[in-house]
Amino acid sequence: MAMKLCCRILIHRRNSVFFGFPSPKSHSHHPFPEIPSISRMNFTHRHEFHNFSPRILGFRGAIDRTQKPFSATIANWGRFRVFSSACNGNCVGRGLHVIASIASNVRSYSTSVETRVNEKNFERIYVPNGLNVKPLIVERIDKDENIGIDEEFRVEDNGERVNNENSKGLHNVVVPNVGKEESTVEKEAWKLLRNAVVTYCGSPIGTLAANDPADKQPLNYDQVFIRDFIPSALAFLLKGEAEIVRHFLLHTLQLQSWEKTVDCYSPGQGLMPASFKVRTIPLDENKFEEVLDPDFGESAIGRVAPVDSGLWWIILLRAYGKITGDYTLQERVDVQTGIKLILNLCLSDGFDMFPSLLVTDGSCMIDRRMGIHGHPLEIQALFYSALRCSREMLSIDEGSKNLVRAINNRLSALSFHIREYYWIDMKKINEIYRYKTEEYSTDATNKFNIYPEQIPHWLVDWIPEKGGYLIGNLQPAHMDFRFFTLGNLWSIVSSLGTPKQNEAILNLMEAKWDDLMGNMPLKICYPALEYDEWRIITGSDPKNSPWSYHNGGSWPTLLWQFTLACMKMGRPELARKAVDLAEKRLPEDHWPEYYDTRNGRFIGKQARLYQTWSIAGFLTSKMLLDNPEVASLLFWEEDYELLEICVCGLRNSGRVKCSRGVAKSQILV
Repeated sequence: MAMKLCCRILIHRRNSVFFGFPSPKSHSHHPFPEIPSISRMNFTHRHEFHNFSPRILGFRGAIDRTQKPFSATIANWGRFRVFSSACNGNCVGRGLHVIASIASNVRSYSTSVETRVNEKNFERIYVPNGLNVKPLIVERIDKDENIGIDEEFRVEDNGERVNNENSKGLHNVVVPNVGKEESTVEKEAWKLLRNAVVTYCGSPIGTLAANDPADKQPLNYDQVFIRDFIPSALAFLLKGEAEIVRHFLLHTLQLQSWEKTVDCYSPGQGLMPASFKVRTIPLDENKFEEVLDPDFGESAIGRVAPVDSGLWWIILLRAYGKITGDYTLQERVDVQTGIKLILNLCLSDGFDMFPSLLVTDGSCMIDRRMGIHGHPLEIQALFYSALRCSREMLSIDEGSKNLVRAINNRLSALSFHIREYYWIDMKKINEIYRYKTEEYSTDATNKFNIYPEQIPHWLVDWIPEKGGYLIGNLQPAHMDFRFFTLGNLWSIVSSLGTPKQNEAILNLMEAKWDDLMGNMPLKICYPALEYDEWRIITGSDPKNSPWSYHNGGSWPTLLWQFTLACMKMGRPELARKAVDLAEKRLPEDHWPEYYDTRNGRFIGKQARLYQTWSIAGFLTSKMLLDNPEVASLLFWEEDYELLEICVCGLRNSGRVKCSRGVAKSQILV
């Protein structure tokens, strides 16, 4: 007898939330108590491989009429309340009522550079007669009403099937024509990438981090990571296979509502998971069910929240619309709310005086202690990109105008901050070398009190005459002069740097090709921490030993970002040179995760083989080079309107010069 599949989502039993509202308390006589009609959701759902229709703002699942939802205790997972769905036949179910409300608290989103907007308006949104109805009915609730921070969503199915929302637009997608026969290496890479695809309830949902059949201890490499899936998603989009990307975006959006708790403390609602795993749990009567089990950092080394996951999710959402031409996904109410929740986390007020995001060590691709706590360039570049993406995708209405204003203000302040204070070249280093310290004034030159003795000896001889880069981090009395590849490349892609700075970064990478590319592109950072620096900064981390892993290791997955940056700057020959170098070794070495030694000669001592984002990064690079028109959809040009935005009140004061005016003068030179 064949086993029957069902799908469910694990939700933590204690004070669990589903898109912002706690789940109803369990009663012994009925698993779902009676819910007031204003927040009741009655729906039907049908599972088909090519007609994916998640309901309840991204929720996916079906329930057999004979199968009751249940609560279960699973070893090592704690106690969970389960939205259960047992598939029987065509997986059709009816009659499940679930509260689906969203706490998005669209505040005035003030930033450190804008004057505070005193209005605080919230929206209550009802979607009558199903998810497909447009336009929405929006009720504006002014700040003086006695209303909480939650927005209630009511979706009533009235017994009719609504299963076209998630597939809308997929059948009319216009995809690029590669028009080139694939090489043997590319065919092998595509076979490996497809073998790494993970399915959930019969539909593709992502790719494994690594898929080495000989690996007996996969640890968490058998999970779907948001950041790791980005090159895979782009590869599938460029291939014309958008379904897996759409499913991934919706399911990770659904997981955003999960309650995340470490030692009785929960972070903000908008946090996206670092990864998730599809687990199969056997039931009685020859049935089994699949569950999504996310990790928000509570299982990660160091228990660090993945700050970059939400930023990458927004970037991928824009890429999906740009490449496929299907903008219905980003227009959905649940997707719009997901964007706002992420931005709410990033734009919330705090003690910081800078427009850059303050994060802990290990909160991005470099997910171990490497001395990047503070304001690392990688996070700032992704943050800037996500803000530009969000400004394009947000529906403009009365409720979002304050958010859009805050985005514009933050973009303007952040671009100036990075361009002015993170940039170094030979001229800037000489200026720092002559800095005066302990300056106490509003017009100080050495604003961060950087001591000239911080300039490392290696930098003086390493920096070329023509070229420069954005440093890795900036804090009071501290500049991290290491070259971090991802942050610099993504600054080019997003136009976080000026056109002259972007050109200088590529000039430096070309001049220092042997250091940054070597035998395998690309160094994740340069140089490596060694000796006392390694012991003090990494805590003597054996995995991050000098010239290994995150400490100066070479990562093939960075190829696609290098390719995109080169194509934006009109230098595809540099990208082809790097791709050709990688193509000679990657298949022979079985597609490792990273390479060790100063020149990348050895496969990393703990590197996983058949690493999916190494495979996908190579494929995406090849397809971007073959499709320059499509590649142009994925990067941003300079936005001169941002330079005109100024709310700092300094333009007419005469006390200090306006940052936007300075930035504009830099661009036009």
